[in-house]
Amino acid sequence: MPVAEATRSDGRLPVIILGGFLGAGKSTWLRHQLHEGRFAGYHLLVNEAAETPVDNLLLSGARKISVLAGGCACCAGLPDLLATLRALCDAASGKEAGRIAGILLETSGLADPGRIAAAMAEDPVLSRRLVLDQTLVLVDSLHGVQQLTAEDLARAQIEAADELILTKPAAADPVTLARLALSLSVLNPGAMLSAAEQGVAVPLPEPVPGLAPLDLPALGRSEPILPYRLDVGRDGGWVALSTWLSALLHARGDDIVRIKGVVRTPAGRLLLQSVRRVVQSPEILPDDDEALAGPAPEEGVIVLIGRGMDAERLALSWRRFGT
Repeated sequence: MPVAEATRSDGRLPVIILGGFLGAGKSTWLRHQLHEGRFAGYHLLVNEAAETPVDNLLLSGARKISVLAGGCACCAGLPDLLATLRALCDAASGKEAGRIAGILLETSGLADPGRIAAAMAEDPVLSRRLVLDQTLVLVDSLHGVQQLTAEDLARAQIEAADELILTKPAAADPVTLARLALSLSVLNPGAMLSAAEQGVAVPLPEPVPGLAPLDLPALGRSEPILPYRLDVGRDGGWVALSTWLSALLHARGDDIVRIKGVVRTPAGRLLLQSVRRVVQSPEILPDDDEALAGPAPEEGVIVLIGRGMDAERLALSWRRFGT
């Protein structure tokens, strides 16, 4: 996956857009790339649609990181993104001259990279100062089939990519994975296709003779996916919280696409994450905020991203269960 990480002769800063649907593993993939020394000298922009940022906590290997929270970078958060990009351009030609090799934008899982690219190209300042070098889109091997059949956004992300990276392939059914890979090649035949496990490159699935790509139906309008903030407290009620979340995912797992947050437990601060009904192994965070990238985490707050949820009913349900 060649990436230009040297100064361009025309003086424009290269921009890399990292996209993918909710839970595709963008931060996990990027963390490994930073550990391997990729994107050295790049300024990272991490966008989260929710007001409580979490993904930046995994990216301590970044040279410099900025967090854009509280709005998706392709719509509500677009003005902030464009203003930040202009400021980085000014810095790259001023006090940071020669020190910024490029900009990498990790989008929220609700972003359409194509809309971001179009906005950059239409901006009279950014179109002269920046060049879109590459759009990388991660596709979740476990949930990609469901996303492609039900989510217009997932298809738009894939169609905008220069390179598609299948994540979590080891846990996927081989035939389903092969069909997903074939379908990606049909949706975007010009994109390079690769696979990675925890950010480490792995072979693509073997083709299955006679296998047909997914039959993707036309999709109508659907209820929007929105973030919901839930204050669960900082008193360490981990057993109650984990039980309540398990019950919630069992009942509403088709509607809740993503859960993430930082909670206090007897083992320390945990980064809690789930995709649909799959709860990832919690990761222990250092108590020293200086060891983390970006703003300090807001303990005792989790963000639920999904459809058809009522914030007041969620809060009432938790209060009744957690007290």
